[in-house]
This record gives sequence, C-alpha cells and structure tokens, in this order.
Amino acid sequence: MTHTVTVGLDGSSESLAATDWAADEAALRGATLRLVQVYESVPVPYSAVVDADAESRAAHRICAEAAERASRRHPGLPTRTDVRRGRPHQELVEASGETDLLVLGSRGLGRLLGHLVGSVGLRTVPHTACPVVLVRSRRPDDGTGERGADDGVPGAVDRPREILVGVDVDEPCEELLAFAFDAAARRDAPLRAVHSWRMPLIYGADPYVLPPEVYTDVSDLATERLRAMLRPWEEKYPGVRVTAQVVSGGPADHLVDNAGSAALVVVGRRVRRSPLGTHVGPVALAVLHHAHAPVAVVPHR
Repeated sequence: MTHTVTVGLDGSSESLAATDWAADEAALRGATLRLVQVYESVPVPYSAVVDADAESRAAHRICAEAAERASRRHPGLPTRTDVRRGRPHQELVEASGETDLLVLGSRGLGRLLGHLVGSVGLRTVPHTACPVVLVRSRRPDDGTGERGADDGVPGAVDRPREILVGVDVDEPCEELLAFAFDAAARRDAPLRAVHSWRMPLIYGADPYVLPPEVYTDVSDLATERLRAMLRPWEEKYPGVRVTAQVVSGGPADHLVDNAGSAALVVVGRRVRRSPLGTHVGPVALAVLHHAHAPVAVVPHR
C-alpha cells in the first residue's frame, strides 16, 4: 500500500501553510502528497446564475498551484491531486479513510480575540478515521514570534523544536503515544509528555488547606504512572529524548501556554459511537481553538 499524506485545500493562506506542512511531513515519511480540493454543488435556486464549470476549473487550478508549490519546496516529492464535488467536511472525512494523515488549514485571531479552527475543521476533526493536523497561517505580525509562511522556497523549513503531547494517565492512549514518538523520531526532536492533575474531590471542596505532603504524594503517584506509560515507547524509540512532566491545574491551559515552543502539539480524541456531542474532548477542543503551533488530533479507543 502506498503511504499518503492528504491536505485539504481551499485557496486561502491557511491552506497554503497546510500545504507546506503536509509536504514537509510527506517528505519525512517518504509518502505521496495528496492534494484534495472540494467545491460545493451549486444550490438549485442559484444554478442558473453560477457557472459550475468555472467552479470546477478554479478547483483544478488551486490543486495545480498547490502541487507546484510542494514540488518547489521538495523537488521529486510524489504528488497527486483529487478534485471533488460535495460538502467539504463530508468529502474530507471520506478521504481520511484512504490516507495515513489528514492536514487542514486553521484560521484565527489569537488566544483572546478568536478561535483558530474554521467550521470545516470543526466538522471534520470529530469524525476522521486517521489523525488530523490543524496548521495555522503564520505571519510576521501575528504576535507568535514566528516568521510568516514562505513562498514555497526550498530549504525554508524551520528547525524542528520539541513535540508536546498531552497524556491522561487514567486512560489508555497507545495510539496517541505511538503518533507522538514517531513524530519525534522522524524529526530527531525531543518529546515532552505532559500530564496535568487536580486534587481528587474526595479531599473536599477546599483542598488547599491540606498539608503539603498530600500534594507531593498525589504528584509523585501521577509521575510514576506517567513514566510507566512512557517506558515501553522509550524502549521502542531509544533515540528519542523524553521528558515526563506532571503539573497541577488545567491540562489545556498548560498545553496552550507551552505551544509556542513546540513544533507540534499532540492531543487525543476518544472514538465514540454515540451521535450526540462534539466527539472532541474539552482539552483537545481548547488546544485546537487557541494553540499557535500545529496541532495533531489522534483518534484512539
């Protein structure tokens, strides 16, 4: 089977950033880059005034320009284009079943002023069969301290920084750790696994009056469990430099606060059968909304 990295396009600056990231990832994996452009069917009341052929031509043009951009960035990278007609989130969910990784653009105004995930991303992420990475467009003046997206110039990729993964020691998350360790190994990047804990409710509504040793005991136990979860993966990936970090407080806040120093933030999404709810946990959703770094959401059971 041919390994592929798929990127969803819409012609925006965010999808250009996603194309660059996906091309880099495909090159790291030795995979084919698949560029998918979905244009929606014209509603019947407007079909008489909208040129459907022009919509199709525009979609093919966007794909061709993205493929050329990726080829300039990584000469020789195998690419293929896929133009589809339909509802973007539905087509992207379907495409996720035919690829190793799905990459989407993510627009936003920053942590306080807005969200980083558009409607297509929010409707796609909860239902993908594979991991999905959300990439925001980086501009010199976006307040992140990072340079803007380049114009596809070869060799313009930033040196990788650490991979940051949020881990819940109370739940199995093998798929999450497998993705994070693989990402770190491919980039020769350090991996920081973070677990955030809160004082159990058994200690009452006001746990802050407890002796300090109680906090130490809870933190030590969480640290021991986190290291136990990481140990098999450290043995499988001996070249990955791993830091296990246990902190108190909200996990989403800590991941977002430290996303600026990360090449990639990895969070999990538990696969649920129920049709109700967002199907994206509160931690993953908060990180998607507010983190400036690319965010990988890994489905797991």
